[in-house]
Amino acid sequence: MLFALDLSGGGAAAMPQLVTDYWAEVPGDVEGRVYADELVLAATADLDRIDELISAASRHWRLERMARVDRNILRIGVHELTRGTQVPRPVIINEAVELAKRYGGEGSSLFVNGVLDRIAEELGR
Repeated sequence: MLFALDLSGGGAAAMPQLVTDYWAEVPGDVEGRVYADELVLAATADLDRIDELISAASRHWRLERMARVDRNILRIGVHELTRGTQVPRPVIINEAVELAKRYGGEGSSLFVNGVLDRIAEELGR
């Protein structure tokens, strides 16, 4: 869903429709859908702050130059790191790395791991 938002260039106002469109195409279990919707909508609402953290932590990489998949995996990971959940830092980073391995390019997992680890350190997580 974040990838679709990124691709469309729409702002946060476009997200509710993108969520609806996504679930029309990709059926999912109810529990997973509720969590995914909450995660994506909350990350989108705080996108400027999330992008600032990613930009500051990703040395030598402008946000616009990052692969869309990597950028959006980072957005989810940063959102989870900043929202104050009880999910441990290693779990958040590991899940993001696994997504990067599955959907990203050859170096995506290393890139995502490094950026999220740097952000987690800065946040004191």
